[in-house]
Amino acid sequence: MAEKLQGNEQQTEELQDRESERQRLKEERKRLKAEQKAQKKEAKQKAREISDQEEELDGDPGGLPVFLVTAFIVLIWIAILCVLVKLDVGGVGTNVLKPLLKDVPVVNKILPGERRTEEEEDEYSAYSDVADAVDQIKQLEQELQLAQEQNLEYANEVSALKEENSRLQNFENDQLEFERLKNEFYEEVVYAENGPGVEEYQKYYEAMDPATAEYLYQQVIQETAVNRELSDYVATYSSMKAKEAAAIFDTMTSDLDLVAKILKAMTAEDRADILQQMNEENAARLTKMMDPE
Repeated sequence: MAEKLQGNEQQTEELQDRESERQRLKEERKRLKAEQKAQKKEAKQKAREISDQEEELDGDPGGLPVFLVTAFIVLIWIAILCVLVKLDVGGVGTNVLKPLLKDVPVVNKILPGERRTEEEEDEYSAYSDVADAVDQIKQLEQELQLAQEQNLEYANEVSALKEENSRLQNFENDQLEFERLKNEFYEEVVYAENGPGVEEYQKYYEAMDPATAEYLYQQVIQETAVNRELSDYVATYSSMKAKEAAAIFDTMTSDLDLVAKILKAMTAEDRADILQQMNEENAARLTKMMDPE
């Protein structure tokens, strides 16, 4: 019995020890939780202090000018980009941004080409429809054709005046040449040391029939002019290509006498080249006309 009581006491003590240990662990857990809570509170406090310090640093009087300068630089770059887009440098405004921003209000104001489009619309606003525009184009074409025809007429008139001036210049040159030859004749024959004397020539011309003297004078002038004009023709056609000269001569069938004179005055080589390029019938007729027999 005593042993049984003793065993019960031991069990009671063990239970009490376990209860005490459980109580101690519980208190230890509470203490740890309290410490953790205090540590969290302390960490929050430190975080709040650090945040306050950062706010104080951000509120430094030197930070505001830096912000303003930075904002000013950004605005300048934005303005530069807007100007470049408006001027369509490199086609960025027209080819890249316009398809994307043309429907965006306010922003599309920086895009190029708006004024040019308005000008084009004003330019074509005078035409009510396509038919009106076509009629206007036809009228302008007619006016252009009329102006070209008038210009051609003026050019032909100028060319004719130049030819007439050249012809008159040849006559003037012939007259001067005749005067020179006459003076040389007077110097070398009439007034020569061994000449017959002025009186003899005076008697000769006084004895000559005036009509005959005038006829002889006109013949000399005409022959000189013809020779000069023929020389000009020869020089002109000799400087041309044989094919071109032959084409012109083929059109002068009503004046083959002149063509024959021109060809006859040319060198044999130039004459042969031109005749070779001419129509066979015309070449044969000209050859017969130039026959010395």
